[in-house]
Amino acid sequence: MRRLEILLLSGAAVMGSLFVFSILAARRIERLVPPQGDLVAFDGRRLHYLDKGAGPPVVLIHGLGGQIRNFNHLVDRLSRDFRVIAFDRPGSGYSSRRAGSPAGVQAQADALAGAIRALNLGRPVVVGHSLGGAVALGLTLDHPDCVGALALVAPLTQPMRKAPPGFEGLAIRSPLLRRLVYWTVATPAALLVRNWAAARVFAPETPPVDFARNGGGLLALRPGNIYAASEDMNAVSDDLAAMVSRYPSIRVPVGVLCGRDDPIIDPREHGERLKEEIPSLDLEFVPGGHMLPVTRPDATAAFIARMAAKVLPERKTERIASRQ
Repeated sequence: MRRLEILLLSGAAVMGSLFVFSILAARRIERLVPPQGDLVAFDGRRLHYLDKGAGPPVVLIHGLGGQIRNFNHLVDRLSRDFRVIAFDRPGSGYSSRRAGSPAGVQAQADALAGAIRALNLGRPVVVGHSLGGAVALGLTLDHPDCVGALALVAPLTQPMRKAPPGFEGLAIRSPLLRRLVYWTVATPAALLVRNWAAARVFAPETPPVDFARNGGGLLALRPGNIYAASEDMNAVSDDLAAMVSRYPSIRVPVGVLCGRDDPIIDPREHGERLKEEIPSLDLEFVPGGHMLPVTRPDATAAFIARMAAKVLPERKTERIASRQ
């Protein structure tokens, strides 16, 4: 009995130490990578967003475990001609998720629709990267008044049978076990393997040397963000399964940009199959992997401008085209 008590006390001490370390690490990360935008409040929620530039609105929705800094290079290019609004999805970056709020694609789309309406953006061009692509599709299906055109970049469009490479550690389905893991061992472990994990997500390209801070990579290592990313990943396929049959009803212009060598989301399964479901879709391939907004910002910005041109007045279209 004495030995068991010692083991339990030792285990509790270790877990407590890991919890304290995770909290302190999160605070240090927040000092290194502070918020760079504002908060929009609506329906009892608040989302963190960056608003830059002037002109027709373009909304950016990031992927799994990401946040608005993933779009920094892209925002710099697009804001020359557009008003660019990048949102931290609920639970990501500096956007909180309400207690008990669902984490699926539809819930995320509902939140972004509320933010778009609160900012009076009308029907912007909506850009979704990775999981953000699924959210952008959900936004179009459930809130068509909030979308003028879709520009999807390496998007998730179909249910996934297993976790993508580099995200296997998020595949914990039990909410209780998930909370225990992500508030104790997840942040220390993520800090140890962050370079290896970034290399997998960026493959076959190389992560920029400034991605941890300027690209916001460190923010994804905080306990709350890891927990929210796990919720997102475990919920997404259920919503996508119901969405796929509705894709043919989409009437706005849709474009998809894929990296030919994307190891995270198969461009054939998620790009070419979406074109079968939406025949009018513009499908483009470029050299590269999954993180095109970071590694191929010029090509990504040009793609978004081409999709925007489909819904812009002719004179504006000509001026933007001349800049590409």
